[in-house]
Amino acid sequence: MVSQSPVSGASTVAPAPRSPFSSLASDLPAGLVVFLVALPLCLGIALASNAPLLSGIIAGMVGGLIVSMLSGSQLSVSGPAAGLTAIIVTAIQTLGSFEALLAAVVIAGAVQVLLGVFRAGFVALYFPSSVIRGMLAAIGLILILKQIPHFLGADTDYFEDMTFLQFNGQNTFSAIQSALNAISPGSALIGLFSLGLLLLWDNVLVKKVKTLRLVPAALVVVILSILINMVLDTAAPTLRIRPEHLVQLPRITSLNDFLNTFTAPDWSAFMRPATYTVGLTIAIVASLESLLSVEAVDKLDPHNRVTPPNRELLAQGLGNMVSGVLGGLPLTAVIVRSSANINAGAQTRLSAFVHGLLLLVSLLFLGPLLNRIPLSALAAVLLVVGFRLTRPMLYRNQFQLGWQQFLPFIITVLAILFTDLLKGVTIGLVVGIFFVLKANYEQAFFLSAATTPHQPDTIYLKLAEQVSFLNKASIVKVLTELPDNAHVVIDGSNSASIDYDVLEVIENFRLAAPDRGIRLELVDVPQVAVLGH
Repeated sequence: MVSQSPVSGASTVAPAPRSPFSSLASDLPAGLVVFLVALPLCLGIALASNAPLLSGIIAGMVGGLIVSMLSGSQLSVSGPAAGLTAIIVTAIQTLGSFEALLAAVVIAGAVQVLLGVFRAGFVALYFPSSVIRGMLAAIGLILILKQIPHFLGADTDYFEDMTFLQFNGQNTFSAIQSALNAISPGSALIGLFSLGLLLLWDNVLVKKVKTLRLVPAALVVVILSILINMVLDTAAPTLRIRPEHLVQLPRITSLNDFLNTFTAPDWSAFMRPATYTVGLTIAIVASLESLLSVEAVDKLDPHNRVTPPNRELLAQGLGNMVSGVLGGLPLTAVIVRSSANINAGAQTRLSAFVHGLLLLVSLLFLGPLLNRIPLSALAAVLLVVGFRLTRPMLYRNQFQLGWQQFLPFIITVLAILFTDLLKGVTIGLVVGIFFVLKANYEQAFFLSAATTPHQPDTIYLKLAEQVSFLNKASIVKVLTELPDNAHVVIDGSNSASIDYDVLEVIENFRLAAPDRGIRLELVDVPQVAVLGH
């Protein structure tokens, strides 16, 4: 299997997929780190979606335990996505209940399965690399900007809000300004300590003590942040972290509580057309976000492995069907958790499975302990992940590739930063398509004036190997600007295919040539019927 190098464009041969159990020493710690990051994200997205808090945890468990094993991606992590929150809020209002939404999630999953069966994943092949890299850089910037208020302990927004305009009426930048005016000293203290330890661990301690590579820095940060918070509770109550700035996992104290976490769909909703409309909307958005995410993860994969897009759609579809039946939110492959997974050193899909298993265990046994974790410590982890996604070197490398690569890249970054993921990527795609059209416009043919004694005044137009409708505009322009009374040769002998739209243009030119005194020769250019003639 051949893949493209993220920067140079050189082809490299991807290695065969590893066994899920061949890298336990790397995958187990990585799964633990992803779990620590995913826990508040699952809860936050459920909160922002006006859904039961546990529905986010259920979706995360399904993404880890089921989708990770069905997907062909070795490093992506699936779970509830911030990009679906607005759709879910509207859908619950439209359908009248959360249970009816669950029926729509089941339908969405079935639609995704059908998309996979009919091989609709080819859409992923048309995402330009510049746009994918722009998406990664933008997510890195957003992670940094969005985590600053949590880092300072002065935010009421949920933990993985990725949109510019927030649900609390603020935007990305005004939220930072508000946070600077309302810093919580205890949270800021733990945040600064956590960030400093993460940087020290990765850049100094691990290099000096090799065995520390086996211990996730994020785990050390979380444990120490819990201990510091406990000390502050007793020794400095004025620095105590407020409950809203701690992880808030609902407590389960009995088997009955656990069984009650699962909510069955309202099966009667299948009789209402609106349910299918919502299901189709979720399926389309979730599929696009998943394909974008796995494409981005493949570019971050140090082993250059390539995810089969149709298999990904099947895995996501089956995951959504299970999540809907169990009472979970719709899920997608998500780039933030996937990036944290790669950053933690994951090698195979086992790390994502471990994260799902730990979500289940935490729900059953670890609630009281996990509820002591300060969000500022987890924000520090995400600040490091964000920086690694949007390193200055990435911008420099894209600029060195030229404007045709840099402009779609930087426009995608800005568009995502000031809107949201899907809108930003759409804008980036439009810019990328513009450059594709421009390249086709310029490379449709080779135009020259013949210099042989036998044809001293001949204009020679040699068509490219592939001539599509994208080349129509440039060919019309050239033919229109040819001088009157010239001898023109249009040569299609090297063309494997010539689109009908282009043949129609050439035929119209042939019919009009006598009136301009042009003597036209066609070489291996078939004539077509033109309406009106």
